[in-house]
Formats: sequence, structure tokens, C-alpha cells
Amino acid sequence: DTAQIEAVAAGLGDIAIANTYYLIRMGKSEDPAKRAVFDKVGAFFPNQNGRGAHVNISGAGVLRNAPNRAGAVAFLEYLATPTAQAFFAEGNNEYPVVADTALDPVLEGLGTFREDPVNVDAYGRHAAQAVQIMDRAGWI
Repeated sequence: DTAQIEAVAAGLGDIAIANTYYLIRMGKSEDPAKRAVFDKVGAFFPNQNGRGAHVNISGAGVLRNAPNRAGAVAFLEYLATPTAQAFFAEGNNEYPVVADTALDPVLEGLGTFREDPVNVDAYGRHAAQAVQIMDRAGWI
């Protein structure tokens, strides 16, 4: 993703599809060349008048036979607090999932966007068909 962003900034293309955290990392970099790339490009969130933009997800769970189930649940509950979300958002240059979490100024500068509300269960239901489509298209 970083190479694609750099190529757009250098005028080698007009658009790149990239995760925003790569762009934010460049904007927060101590390397002036990376910050210069950030200053030359911008973020565009597709489908803002429709379903919204795709959002990558991270998940966590507790195994049924976990030896310390209560501790694991407490940890997951902590991860859903504004404090923990701010830590992850800052460290990963990602948008927090908890609405009241303060955003990093560079991330906030990208603006807000409409998220695609698709239920992640749909990914599994359509995985086989997606693989067939990618195979027919020659992507795999």
C-alpha cells in the first residue's frame, strides 16, 4: 500500500486502493519525505451515497475451554473502552470502534465516512463463490 501511495504522489498514477492506516503512518512519520508524500495525496471513501466504505475488522473471542474465562471476558470488555480504543487507534493508525474515543489529529484530518454495515457472517457464506469468481478472473 505504501508503494502505491508513493507512486500516486510521484505522479505515476491517479489513484491507489490502500488502507488508511498506511497513509496515516506517513502523515505521522518523522521522515520528511514520508510526510511530503502524505501532503501530496488525500483519502477518498467510496460509496458514501450508498452502502458506505468497506472497513477491515479485527476480532477477539474466548475459547469455550479457556482456563480463565472471567479474566478473558474482562480483558475483552476493557478492549471496548475508550481508553483501550485510543491506545489501539494511536498505535495502529486506525479508526476506533468506540464512538466517543478521541481521534489522533492526523486521522481526524481525513474526515468522517459512512461505513458499510455488512454483517461479517456474510463473508463466510459467500467465500466459496468469491474464490470461484477470483479464479475465473485469473486472480488466483
